[in-house]
Amino acid sequence: MLVTLKEVLKIADEKQIAVGAFNAPNLESLQAVTMAAEELDLPVVIQFAQCHEVYNPVDVMGPLMVEFAKKTKIPMCVHLDHGETLDYVEKCLDMGFTSIMYDGSTLPYEENVENTKKAVAMAREKGASVEAELGSMGRRESGAGDGSGADDETKIYTDPVQAKDFVERTGIDALACSFGTTHGIYLTKPRLDFSVVENVRRMTGGIPVVMHGGSGVSREDFHAAIRAGVRKINYFTYMDKAAGTAVTQWAQALEEGQPPFFLDVEIAAKKAMKENLKEAMKMFAFME
Repeated sequence: MLVTLKEVLKIADEKQIAVGAFNAPNLESLQAVTMAAEELDLPVVIQFAQCHEVYNPVDVMGPLMVEFAKKTKIPMCVHLDHGETLDYVEKCLDMGFTSIMYDGSTLPYEENVENTKKAVAMAREKGASVEAELGSMGRRESGAGDGSGADDETKIYTDPVQAKDFVERTGIDALACSFGTTHGIYLTKPRLDFSVVENVRRMTGGIPVVMHGGSGVSREDFHAAIRAGVRKINYFTYMDKAAGTAVTQWAQALEEGQPPFFLDVEIAAKKAMKENLKEAMKMFAFME
């Protein structure tokens, strides 16, 4: 069932859980997300990040994502993750994406506001939802950068007072906040400031908060973040890592002289991603 981000966030808010948002840069990851969500009967967000164009173009993956969402029985939102330009946002909306994230977090504040307002206007014409970002996690979505996680000095924590102004002026549906997480692999234990989430929710009248850099965070911290008001958790790095580990183990188990077939690699990777995703989804939904 193809739905908007606003619709799945409403479900999450009612149940006091977080919906998992998983990048699907190829068919195998898209299948793994869909199968995991269907088996657990949970709403889900499938995402395509602009930086993943190097793997498969959105022209290929976008229509597949929309088609998968239409056919599944669980509520599924098709979302653009970290849209960097308004042209790319428009392209995804024209494909049928039901939600977009315009990421102007690296721009001067007023420019971020103005561009986000334009993104909101474009999305409203298509009946789609909008996520935007305030603050900085120190690394971009790809996980690139030299930051070591908690001690990355390029991080800028979200200001709840500024968040109130931003939400009121732009009319967004969800706000990605920086409160101590980092994209990519954590090299040190993250120190998360949940008061940022609580204060953003309070100052904005309860806007759903999005947690980026979700891979590698402890179960206890995930649950604390959700209790503080996080309603969408972006998670990709560790599902990708699980697939890579499974493929490595599969290759190591080949008998001498046994030929490696690519389709077998796909099966091993997809199975590993699905199991990793199910654990993440259960954690976000407080399912044991």
